[in-house]
Amino acid sequence: MTDSAVASTLTFRRSLLAVLGLALVLMLSALDQTVIGNAMPYIVADLGNFNLYSWVATSYLLTSIITVPIFGRLGDYYGRKYFVIAATVLFTLSSALCSFAGSMQMLILWRAVQGIGGGMLVGTAFACIPELFPDTRQRLRWQILFSTAFSIVNALGPTLGGILTEQYGWRSVFYLNLPLGLVALVVSWIYLPYIRPSKKAAIRLDWLGALLIMCVLGSMQLLAEFLPSNGSAFTLIALMLACGISGAVLVFQQRRAHSPILPPPLFAIGPIRQLFMISILIGAVLFTLLYFMPLLFQGGYGYSPKQAAWLITPMGVSITVSAIINGRIVTRMRNPMRLPQMGLLVTATACAILALIGGNGHYGVLMGLMMMAGIGIGFILLNVTIFIQTLALREYLGIATALTQSLRLVGGLLGTALTGAAVTKWYGVHVGGKLLEAGDRQVPEAVSQYFADPQVLLQPVAQQFAQYYPLARSAIVNAIDIGLAVSALLALLAFWQSTRLPLIQFPGVKQQPKENHEILE
Repeated sequence: MTDSAVASTLTFRRSLLAVLGLALVLMLSALDQTVIGNAMPYIVADLGNFNLYSWVATSYLLTSIITVPIFGRLGDYYGRKYFVIAATVLFTLSSALCSFAGSMQMLILWRAVQGIGGGMLVGTAFACIPELFPDTRQRLRWQILFSTAFSIVNALGPTLGGILTEQYGWRSVFYLNLPLGLVALVVSWIYLPYIRPSKKAAIRLDWLGALLIMCVLGSMQLLAEFLPSNGSAFTLIALMLACGISGAVLVFQQRRAHSPILPPPLFAIGPIRQLFMISILIGAVLFTLLYFMPLLFQGGYGYSPKQAAWLITPMGVSITVSAIINGRIVTRMRNPMRLPQMGLLVTATACAILALIGGNGHYGVLMGLMMMAGIGIGFILLNVTIFIQTLALREYLGIATALTQSLRLVGGLLGTALTGAAVTKWYGVHVGGKLLEAGDRQVPEAVSQYFADPQVLLQPVAQQFAQYYPLARSAIVNAIDIGLAVSALLALLAFWQSTRLPLIQFPGVKQQPKENHEILE
């Protein structure tokens, strides 16, 4: 049975329910990423260790990055349905464990476990769509529904996170995954078909490649953490060497591996390499906005979690709207690349303005800028995935789709690590100067010690230090503005990269030869 036959055996109702099951599964991941952003300031205020702020995000991202391509490859060999189900169970259970964390270290550990489940979800669920609907135009129509459901969660997540955190505490944001995970599990089990791939040679997983990728990214993450904090020269040199040697060995090993996790023939296609780079860059921008805008609005502007949520929500709503508009017009354009190019310029502009206005932004202006950033991102994410699926050979379709998502997480990992390190470093630099501006006399030692840790800005105002809070808030705003300025530059770099791409057009009547699959109920 051909791939086209696979799609034709599914009735409209079965197709709709299958896509709904996949959408619910991915909504788990999307909801987690958007809800936790608004809860992060409260988590730090409760558990302490502000220096570990970014690790709550990066621990999740690091394990996700490794598992996305591994399970993308496993799905190519064994089919994807049961990996989707296993991922849903693991993700839901680890969410419950996160809610019981009594320290930042334990939360980071369970977030790493949750990242394994999230990587399994992304690595298998996204690749199910081109498998169920091999025709490009048909796939795009279903992927619009898929992305719309995904984007709706992005829109609702910040508001839910703000309300739940303010009313019931930060642990409630993890409880939210439990009922959604149960529904996703039931729908996927019943309605997602099991598509058995054609017989292939015995699978050989590239575990060494996965370990080397973890070494490269782990050392890069630690280097990003230590460099701004003036770590010892020995530590910095050791991390640089570890990153460089791991990277060199990885390149050598991937060229000789039987089933490489990063297939060299895929990276030999120039446009795909460029699209992968764009995915990394936009991932850095997206995750910086998701994790550090709540800190800016709550710690810098002094808004409550609910008020901050209403500022983040327009970004999710506009991602949804622009993704729907994008899906309606992208296949009709002579040069579809114009849409993501426009999105990158809009996103860069929004980040730059947010950085320039500092702590003087009016509530309505901030809301408009977040909406502007969301509009830009909505015209980027779906297109990059579709373009790569269009360019990749059939045998690499699953791993190419998985790598697109995985490399976006790589960007998020590096973006949040660098921004978190910069915020910790530059807050300390700025707050000292701001406090000295408070008056002609020397600032009391107790004041300097109190505001040395930015997590005090996320706790109730201490009346004895109330007069110094505006200065300390200004310092955290200035520190986050550095991350926003870098995000604007990264978006511009991605735009430049997109201008170097050749014309990408969707196939019409002629389709590439497809492999045989068998669909099992």
